[in-house]
Amino acid sequence: MSITTALPTKFILPDLVSHCDFKLRINRHHKQATAESKRWLFRGDNLTQKSRNAIHGLKAGQLTSMCYPDAGFSQLRVCCDFMNYLFHLDNLSDDMDKAGTKNIANVVLNSLHHPYDYYSPARLNRMTKDFYRRMLPTASRGTNRRFIETMDFFFQAVHVQANDRTKGVVPDLESYISLRRDTSGCKPCWALIEYANNLDIPDEVMEHPIIQSLGEAANDLVTWSNDIFSYNVEQSKGDTHNMISVVMHQECLDIQCAVDFVGELCKQSIDRFNENRGLIPSWGSKIDKDVAIYVGGLANWIVGSLHWSFDTTRYFQNSGREVKRTRVVDLFPRGN
Repeated sequence: MSITTALPTKFILPDLVSHCDFKLRINRHHKQATAESKRWLFRGDNLTQKSRNAIHGLKAGQLTSMCYPDAGFSQLRVCCDFMNYLFHLDNLSDDMDKAGTKNIANVVLNSLHHPYDYYSPARLNRMTKDFYRRMLPTASRGTNRRFIETMDFFFQAVHVQANDRTKGVVPDLESYISLRRDTSGCKPCWALIEYANNLDIPDEVMEHPIIQSLGEAANDLVTWSNDIFSYNVEQSKGDTHNMISVVMHQECLDIQCAVDFVGELCKQSIDRFNENRGLIPSWGSKIDKDVAIYVGGLANWIVGSLHWSFDTTRYFQNSGREVKRTRVVDLFPRGN
């Protein structure tokens, strides 16, 4: 007689919302910026109605408005456009091999480096130049450089991810964490904190180990919690570029134990952020004020992303509020 072990049908999320006590706020311009940004994304597209419905359910404008609550309307519009654009890139890269991701990277990076001179028939060329030209007049030189550099890092990491996917490789946890900090797309969003708040922070301050550590802790929380929230959808598609899959593979854990493991790492990243926040040195009153706004922007991203994850239909379809209340996720069947 053979004994079969029943496959799990659900798992319980860690309570990350309660662990995060940062104040959740939303930008007063969110409705207008959200509506205009979706119109911008839809202009000249060939999306199906299903894809358009998914974009409405995504609520990228809500996420942006919670992450940049103090931005003026024009800055918020640029940030909303970039957020919709970033999710668009993420969806494109999910379905592309390494050659496809390289072609996208060439168009986007050339458009950023040469926003007035470079031309490609690709729709991404127009979209990239459009939002970046609106960003250029008020963004500091350092902000622009960090934005382009981190977009380059994003595409390099996505290229590695596509290569791993082609080969069926599941990376070890250390390699995955390093790669995920760039595939997340968080780093350019951190540059947008500077832009959205009209900050001009010296390079030596932005490169200080404590400031870097704060950005990394915020990146880790946003990224690792996203891996928990998106795991159900991704496992149903057989996608293994997810921290839950990596931990299950490396540590030989079941789903619930892997979720608990990653959830504990998420809580530690919030604690690490708070600890480092108390270690920020002083550079004088003007710079200290700007640094406080920047670090507050990172905190807005932490709390905003956590709450948005249950409002969007991207991870829990229309059950986000119920999942937020119960923390119980019913697993989708493979091939969903």
